[in-house]
Amino acid sequence: MSAPQSMTDRIPHIPVLLEEVIAALNPQGGDLVVDATLGAGGYTRRLLDAGATVHAFDRDPDAIAAIRANPVKWPELAMDPPRLVLHPRRFSEMAEGMAEAGIEAVDGVVMDIGVSSMQLDQAERGFAFASDGPLDMRMSQDGPSAADFVNGADEAEIADVLYLYGEERQSRRVARAIVAARPIATTGELARVVRKALGYRPGAPKDPATRSFQAIRIHVNGELDELDAGLTGAETLLRPGGRLAVVTFHSLEDRKVKHFLRDASSAGKATSRHLPQVAAADAPTFTGVAKAVRPGEAELAVNPRSRSATLRSAVRTDAPARNAQRSAA
Repeated sequence: MSAPQSMTDRIPHIPVLLEEVIAALNPQGGDLVVDATLGAGGYTRRLLDAGATVHAFDRDPDAIAAIRANPVKWPELAMDPPRLVLHPRRFSEMAEGMAEAGIEAVDGVVMDIGVSSMQLDQAERGFAFASDGPLDMRMSQDGPSAADFVNGADEAEIADVLYLYGEERQSRRVARAIVAARPIATTGELARVVRKALGYRPGAPKDPATRSFQAIRIHVNGELDELDAGLTGAETLLRPGGRLAVVTFHSLEDRKVKHFLRDASSAGKATSRHLPQVAAADAPTFTGVAKAVRPGEAELAVNPRSRSATLRSAVRTDAPARNAQRSAA
């Protein structure tokens, strides 16, 4: 199967915070690492070059096809045993996928959350409004699309999605405008409806349609639920001393990762004198939680899309995963 032209020949993908991610994972020869969000393979390539074996997950069939179509760049696919194993599935299923591969524990997990540059740059995928395209937004290219949602949901549901996932303060006004304008078939149509509802003036520093597009994309792909399940899967898979690195691109994602690591590293401890002590069975599952890392000026100059990226990382302790601890309690 040949890789889609849009995934291989368009604007090259620049992995965000690449050096910082690799430093956080500290891969060694012989390590086993999960790249939970393969994309164009930027992190995976560096991990392989460091001598690690990588199991890479991606729900987007185009991403998997692009890697398989380039055996010269990815010779690790054909090694015996292979040092690159592709899993065409959601990263929320990483624990199940690794179990099916006969692997119980890994040395590292990296997650790069959200839509990829390649998806944004393909108008036909319907993620962005920079170029008009069908209103799709499906990462896995199956299930209900963004068009199905905006044309089929009631006004209250649309408003809730815009408020919760896009932090759109005028969500009701935008939802009302969307319902009045239905049917909406393209990204350009939706952007115009949102802009008109919010009184957008060309030349303003930020297009107000951005928040609504983010919200609808998150909803269509169940991204925050995926993140929750992915973090739990990483906790389950990482061996003692294993490293987790997560890159996020907006506050909703980063907040989830921050709270997950805070709770996992302080399990068994009261976080406030006003709160009761949590169950003693919840031993901390992560330590060495690093301060948030953001792109420096040099990276921003080369890759402006990295401006909203945040990296958080931590090291797995030898305690069982919290789900296992609670099951045993």
